[in-house]
Amino acid sequence: MNPAFIHQQVAKIIEQHRLRPGALLPVLHGIQDELGFIPSESVIQISLALNLSRAEVHGVITFYHHFHTTPPARHSIQVCRAEACQSMGGENLAEHVAQRIDERAAGLYDVHPVYCLGLCANAPALMIDEVLHARVTPEKFDRLINALGAHS
Repeated sequence: MNPAFIHQQVAKIIEQHRLRPGALLPVLHGIQDELGFIPSESVIQISLALNLSRAEVHGVITFYHHFHTTPPARHSIQVCRAEACQSMGGENLAEHVAQRIDERAAGLYDVHPVYCLGLCANAPALMIDEVLHARVTPEKFDRLINALGAHS
């Protein structure tokens, strides 16, 4: 991503929120929503605009798991790790997903554990790019990821 574009987008978002009480979180959410991550070079820009130390800004970014400091992969995979999914083969599925994605190109997939997707009666479950999938076996996951690869 072009550094000038990043600087411009961050400045625009800061301007939208800087006068709000507790502006840091709305600014960070705005940047994450706009760019998909919070670039490290924006920390100084945010700290100067909000009269905070770089350590304060960095501390908030690293405290919340929602914020990412690297560009997102093209596709997001969330594997449910809750008890219902674990009891129905979720551990085996999670290991299979990790192994299968390790074989893929870097930057194409992000894999994240989540603790309940709300499909407990249809476990194990996972979500690929905001689409829920129930009763996922390793074989079903392979079919899903192969179909996704055809559209990437």
